Amino acid sequence: MPASPPGDERRKRRLALVGGSLGNLVEWYDWFVYASFAIYFADSFFPGDNPTTQLMNTAGIFAVGFLMRPVGGWILGRAADRHGRKSALTLTVTMMSVAALLIAVAPTYGQAGYFGALVLLLARLLQGMSIGGEYAASATYLTEASARNRRGLGSSFQYVSMTCGQLLGLGILITLQHTLTTAQLESWGWRIPFLVGALFAVIVFWLRRRLQETDAFKEEAASAPGEDAHDDSTRGTLKALWHYRRQAGLVMALTLGGTVAYYTYTTYLTKYLVGSAGMEKTTATLVSFTALTLFAVLQPFAGMLSDRIGRRPLLITFAVGCTVGTYPIMTALGSASSYWSALGLSLLALVIVTGYTSINAAVKAELFPTRVRALGVALPYAIANALFGGTAEYVALWFKNSGHETMFFWYVSGCALISLVTYVLMPDTRNAALSRAEAEADGEAETEGEAERERPAAASAEAAR
Repeated sequence: MPASPPGDERRKRRLALVGGSLGNLVEWYDWFVYASFAIYFADSFFPGDNPTTQLMNTAGIFAVGFLMRPVGGWILGRAADRHGRKSALTLTVTMMSVAALLIAVAPTYGQAGYFGALVLLLARLLQGMSIGGEYAASATYLTEASARNRRGLGSSFQYVSMTCGQLLGLGILITLQHTLTTAQLESWGWRIPFLVGALFAVIVFWLRRRLQETDAFKEEAASAPGEDAHDDSTRGTLKALWHYRRQAGLVMALTLGGTVAYYTYTTYLTKYLVGSAGMEKTTATLVSFTALTLFAVLQPFAGMLSDRIGRRPLLITFAVGCTVGTYPIMTALGSASSYWSALGLSLLALVIVTGYTSINAAVKAELFPTRVRALGVALPYAIANALFGGTAEYVALWFKNSGHETMFFWYVSGCALISLVTYVLMPDTRNAALSRAEAEADGEAETEGEAERERPAAASAEAAR
């Protein structure tokens, strides 16, 4: 590995990493806590005697939130490219705080009929917009704020913080399961995590206002009008993104398999263990908590590995493992009868998924120039998530309800296969220059390399004379 940057630069990068990650943690805590507590509040908003139908209704609202992610990705991605990563990150956490508070105070069906479900829907739409911009803003910020030879490591903290946000939600769920009765959880206890999320978001708002902007964006914003007028006038616009439509297509294709696999083995896992394997809710929750804890620990190691060997080997390993391993792993999980067997299988699946989660943020950011990087990551990623990630749980429950649950396993494998083809054909992005300074450094290094190669030839010619 190349030499580390000076001490002041290292401290600056650490502060950026902590600040960006903490905000991302709270954003994804609020996003995932909905899925974690759905088993307790589903019948509060949707009456009926069929638990699967109630979960399908709540999963449908979960999926609708994903439909707003492209809108949020477009609006907030544009804001991040035109006004800075810091301002976009501050705005996303504000929106998430309001959405969490709305869910916490939403009236139940018994109190206001389907008005409560409408409030739930509006809150999820707002969360969808927030997350649509959060992913790109944090992916761009963490990648740009990292040293060039440590981008894989730096970007891996996006899924560390995402997973820690989910773990925080699961930890609160486990605590409430052991302190409240099931009746209390279903009556009012499910509101507690949303109140906690709103409070956390306010704290992170204060932290994010103290973040420093990345050097790459400051360099782009400081360009003289005559120096790069075209870039300045179209920065963060769809017109600018159109020039990078191939890269945008790559983002969608490489996201497809990863997002379906991730949501299958995280948000859907608890429901699958309860509904298909017949586990107790508390046991299934503990399996998810333990597996996700180890999953979070794995991310930085995989990110560091990609900084050494490149991004494509990890992506290809993930896609091959998911394509051939989903059916046997999910089938075995459906028959798991103990905590340890379910944990082992869950860990196997998440180790495979790590090949995607640990580095996908860096790969996407490395595909675009600074002036359209946040929008380039945000919009195609959000579209892929709206179509496939957000619907993964709903598709799984639909297959289950129709009596063909195993078809969902093939669906996940098929999505991974499409991404595998993309990984094989796409270039490795590890050495991409994210700023003019890095591009100039590459040019100087290439010039020096050519000079070094010419010296022996010149010396030989001189000796011959």
